[in-house]
Amino acid sequence: MKNIQVIINIVLLAGLLGIGGYQLIKKDKTVYVDVGLLMQEYKGMKAARGEYEQKVAQWQANADTLIEKFQNEIKAYEKERSKMTQREKELKEELLRNKQMQINQYQEAIQMKAREEEQLLTQNITNVVNDYVSEFGKSKGYKFILGATGQGNILYASESNNITQEIINGLNNEWDIEHQK
Repeated sequence: MKNIQVIINIVLLAGLLGIGGYQLIKKDKTVYVDVGLLMQEYKGMKAARGEYEQKVAQWQANADTLIEKFQNEIKAYEKERSKMTQREKELKEELLRNKQMQINQYQEAIQMKAREEEQLLTQNITNVVNDYVSEFGKSKGYKFILGATGQGNILYASESNNITQEIINGLNNEWDIEHQK
């Protein structure tokens, strides 16, 4: 009985040593990416952000033009007001109120559209980055690739585990290849 117990203990010890040795040899590596830096340096994000800002600037220019025309109408009304009948004043004021409401609605609509566009842009870029990081991780045999956002989700990581620049370089190379003309 004592011999069986010794044999069981030896087998268990050998198993534990084997598992531990395998883990040392296997060297599953956990690495991380600085997400803020990645999004700041990725050419695809820069290009998408530029396109987005152009759209928003155009929408704002349209709104500014409408506002300027409206302000000119108010000035013209104020000049002509003394020559108008009470009924004409009421009609013109009603017209101006309606235009003011339309301008306000237009501004709200472009703000909503800008938020939607920004969400879509962010989601599209995030999908591209996530797909690339996933393939990159598989090709390098990484067990985990964590995203550091600067909000305390990774409290400490050795700089040797930081693969941000590798990811940025790879993404930018792919972006350059796709956008060569």
